[in-house]
Amino acid sequence: MLRPLLTAVALAALALPASAQDLLIRGGTIHTGVEAHPTAEVVIARGGRIEYVGPAADAPSTEGLTVVDLEGATLFPGFTDSHAHLDGVGWRELTLNLERSTSVADAMSRLTAWAEAHPEGVIYGRGWIETRWPESANGARFLTAADLDAAAPGRVVLLERADGHAITASSAALAAANITAATVAPTGGEIAKGPDGQPTGFIVDAAMSLVTPLMPRTDNEAKREAYRAGFRVEAEYGWTGVHFMSVPPADVDLLEQMARDGEATLKVYNAVTPDGAAALIASGPRDVADGRIVTRAIKYYVDGALGSRGAALHAPYSDAPHTSGLMQTTREAMIPLYEAALRGGIQVATHAIGDRGNTEVLDWYRQAMEAVPASQRDKAEPRWRIEHAQILRPSDEDDFRRLDVIASMQPSHAIGDFHFAPARLGDARLDGAYAWRSLVDLGVVVVGGSDAPVERGDPLIEFYAAVARRDLEGFQGPDWRPNEAVDRLTALRMFTLWPAFASFREDELGTIEVGKRADFTAFDIDLMTVPEAEIPHGRAVLTVVDGKVVYRAE
Repeated sequence: MLRPLLTAVALAALALPASAQDLLIRGGTIHTGVEAHPTAEVVIARGGRIEYVGPAADAPSTEGLTVVDLEGATLFPGFTDSHAHLDGVGWRELTLNLERSTSVADAMSRLTAWAEAHPEGVIYGRGWIETRWPESANGARFLTAADLDAAAPGRVVLLERADGHAITASSAALAAANITAATVAPTGGEIAKGPDGQPTGFIVDAAMSLVTPLMPRTDNEAKREAYRAGFRVEAEYGWTGVHFMSVPPADVDLLEQMARDGEATLKVYNAVTPDGAAALIASGPRDVADGRIVTRAIKYYVDGALGSRGAALHAPYSDAPHTSGLMQTTREAMIPLYEAALRGGIQVATHAIGDRGNTEVLDWYRQAMEAVPASQRDKAEPRWRIEHAQILRPSDEDDFRRLDVIASMQPSHAIGDFHFAPARLGDARLDGAYAWRSLVDLGVVVVGGSDAPVERGDPLIEFYAAVARRDLEGFQGPDWRPNEAVDRLTALRMFTLWPAFASFREDELGTIEVGKRADFTAFDIDLMTVPEAEIPHGRAVLTVVDGKVVYRAE
């Protein structure tokens, strides 16, 4: 496997200001994403825009250009993570990280070590998931307050499940939040209780609001540090842009200031939380620093996650017949919000995972669009999205096409969830699970993301999951519906051209064409030809945004 480096000329250029980085990129396969001219030998960028793409022999003068020799690496249009939580990616670097914990014991040993190293204050961590722990061999084994109490006695501890839809609180945290056997969970939430009626510490979806006041307080400088970490991590993975879901409205101003200060190294497309909806609709879309930070969407939730059984299903869970999941809102609440967004030219992105959740959102979208015809909209083509769209009924798949709804999906969810989804759903409902190929064949725009920090956030894992539909060990169960995998060109579009369309920027992003923004991602493998099993073992070696090198591999 090649490990390309920048040439000495290019390395020297990294110390120069952004305006000096007019680039000549050569020395590897260049995939343009353009059907008529799929590959090129050379790309030239000046002033942050692409000036030339094509054969080396026909290239114009290269005087004054910084040469980047790929040395066998492969260049692509800039990869965009179409669903991630940039703040969460940063906080993952700065707080207790429970990703890839192999058991309850492993997770709790990490907690103990963190508590010893940080003897004061609330402990917050995230990333645990029980599905492949040995303790879950005979059924889901969620973390409990008892686990946390043993690992960090007397401490206020909040450990968020990887999916962000459940949290386990220690006994000290439950007491501080005044959660007892008598506490009633808010609508759309659940407080798990044991046989004795006492809370176990496991809290789901809307009930998490009961403990969020205990979270460590963060000022703007702490947030800024988290965002710096998030930008760094995303650039190192090769992302040139991110669709940032559930942005706290106050953080929009902070991100815009970071862009003005030169600290926002990637393009960010913001979808604010519902409490920022009215202000955004009133102001209209926001765009600063020549498109570096764009805010023009609102993120809503309609249900929870499949793993914690919060996803809203039409029929009960196969492994928990007492529940069909949790709806977070109602038609009556959402229709006025959707109609206001249509009139104000603001994109809507609604989280829906279960088949009932998706049915409801599609129906509400249809009702709002009928109530506000194109002539009454600020943007005739709203390009509304459903985030995740994981479990669908066949009739709902076609509604995506009829309503021109974008399916925003995260391939790595499938290869993780399929280890427990058959138990949750039963075989029949798997026909509409993570149905990328079916939606694409219907003409639906499917944009790919990672949902980081729910998942790792590596574009190579996401690309691999989309084309292989196997887990990272190469395993594929008999009920994983391999027919829903996509071909490599489709996968490339899911992370390049289609995210550009979903953010209203297909005229300047998503392909390597003259006049478009000089956003590029280079990997040390060729995603279009390398054996599937090698894809997740590659790495990003170069990330370029608006003609500026923002990351290079050592």
